Amino acid sequence: MKCVCVAVVLVFLLSLSDQNKFRKRVIPQGTDCTHIKTLHSNASSGIYVLQPLGARVPFKAYCEMLPDGGWTVFQRRSGGKVTFNRNWKAYKQGFGHRRNDHWLGLKRILQLTKNYRKSWTLRVDLWDHDGGRAYAEYRDFRLGNEREAFKLSVGAYSGDAGDAITGLYKGIDQRGFGFSTLDRDHDGCSPCLFGDILESECSQVEGGGGWWYSRCGSASLHGEWHPAGQHLGWASGLHWRTWKGPAPYSARATRMMVKAE
Repeated sequence: MKCVCVAVVLVFLLSLSDQNKFRKRVIPQGTDCTHIKTLHSNASSGIYVLQPLGARVPFKAYCEMLPDGGWTVFQRRSGGKVTFNRNWKAYKQGFGHRRNDHWLGLKRILQLTKNYRKSWTLRVDLWDHDGGRAYAEYRDFRLGNEREAFKLSVGAYSGDAGDAITGLYKGIDQRGFGFSTLDRDHDGCSPCLFGDILESECSQVEGGGGWWYSRCGSASLHGEWHPAGQHLGWASGLHWRTWKGPAPYSARATRMMVKAE
């Protein structure tokens, strides 16, 4: 009789456990922020639960709900509290807090944009140290798979920040290059000659930040963050070299996000 009672109690406890798991299950609100904005035109900006087509596990992302649609934010920088000097694993999985400075993760960016039934637009927003701002948009944004080191693909440019991904001059176009970190080098330097200095790893030159470097390119938003008064002339920084110059200019804040068309 005692064994039967114990068995009944165990079944009851397991049932409660299953109910708790069900209650804690995260329910996705859309496949991406554009989808959510389409479903709910009055949706406000904030954190939402997304589950792109083909993704087994939902995840949270910050959605900027703008008049032209819902944008899924995958990068934000506004200060030095969150370091972007991280290894491959961190850039793959993501880090930081969704409402503040963060990187969503290469794995999740790929999950968002691998739906080839949609066309994706990349938007890069830049803020300077004097109250100004600029933007760059690229049509047909895609990433390769992990075997391709999440290589970058973008199409036509528009905006007022300049096309830093294609570059200031021939030979530093970052399209078609894989993502590089200090422990995974996929840039085009083997080595590169800058003046009389040979460099073999762009990530090291840029303060350890991961990016789609070429030779080493004129766009890199993951170097060391520099405050006002210390934002000019640094080799490392938040660089979009078609926007400010001629000396290297480190932006005060940046944001990268995508929207489905």
